[in-house]
Amino acid sequence: MKTSVSMYSLHKYTAAGKMSILEFIDYAASIGVEGVELLDIYWTNEEVEIPLVLSLLKEKNLQVSAYDITNNFVNASKEERDLEAARVRKSIDIAKKLNTTMVRIFSGDVQEGVSFEQGKQWIIEGLKESAKYAEENGVILGIENHGYFAGHSAQVAELIEAVDSPNVQSTLDTGNFLLVDEDPKAAVTALRHYAVHVHFKDFVAVDNDYDGPAFKSISGNKFVGTAAGEGSIDLKHVISELNSVHYKGWLSVEFEGAGDAKIGTEKSVENLKNIVRAAI
Repeated sequence: MKTSVSMYSLHKYTAAGKMSILEFIDYAASIGVEGVELLDIYWTNEEVEIPLVLSLLKEKNLQVSAYDITNNFVNASKEERDLEAARVRKSIDIAKKLNTTMVRIFSGDVQEGVSFEQGKQWIIEGLKESAKYAEENGVILGIENHGYFAGHSAQVAELIEAVDSPNVQSTLDTGNFLLVDEDPKAAVTALRHYAVHVHFKDFVAVDNDYDGPAFKSISGNKFVGTAAGEGSIDLKHVISELNSVHYKGWLSVEFEGAGDAKIGTEKSVENLKNIVRAAI
C-alpha cells in the first residue's frame, strides 16, 4: 500500500492563501509520502496550473493518488443535475491529465422539500451516467462515506450495487463513520471489498460541553480531529481488513484536527507508516 496526503489536510493554509498547489506538492515531498491527493476547489487557473503541477510531480517523484471533486447530484432542477454530471465528466478528464485513475466523488446534499428516496434516486441516476464515461476512460469513481445520503456503510454499498459498475466503488473514509454514529470497525469490514481509495483519518470524542470547533454526529456526540492513530479509530483494524482483501491502493492521510495542520499531518503520516509496517 502506498502513502499519500490529501491537500485538504492543509486547508487552514490553503484557505488563508498561505499555500498554493505547487507549495503543497513541495511540502508533501518533504514529509516522505509517495503521492498527493488534489482537490478541485484549490485551482486558481487549472489550465495554467496543470502543466506546472505535472512538471513538479515529476521533479519530486510523486504521483497523484486521487483527484477529488465536490459534486452534488441532489437538485430539483434537471438542468442543475446535468451540470453536476458534466462536472464529474470534466473531473475524469482532469484526472487523466494528472495521470491518476482515481476520482473521489460525493453523493449529494440534503435539500429542503426533497425526500430521502427522491434524492437517492437522483444520486443513482447521476452515478450511472457518470459510470459510463468513467468506464470509457478507465477511471474509477470512489464514493466517499459522507453526508446524509452516503454516510453509513450500508448506504454506500446500496449505491454501489444499484449502479452496478466496476468503475464505481468506495472511497473509504475511516473517520466519517463516527459522524453517523456507526462503529468504524464494522463499517470498514462491511465496505472492505468495495474499497478503491482510503482516507486515513481519525477523530477523538469530547464532552458535550466542549466549546471549541467540533464535528457533531447525528445523535449529538462531539468529535474533534486528531492525528491519525491518536484518536478513537482502530486504524490497525483498518489495515488488517484491507490486507484481508489484498488492497493495493493508496492510503491518503486527511487531517482535520485543531492546532497546526502541518504538525498534525506529519504525525499522521508517521503513525500511518508505523501501523502499516507493523501489519506486514
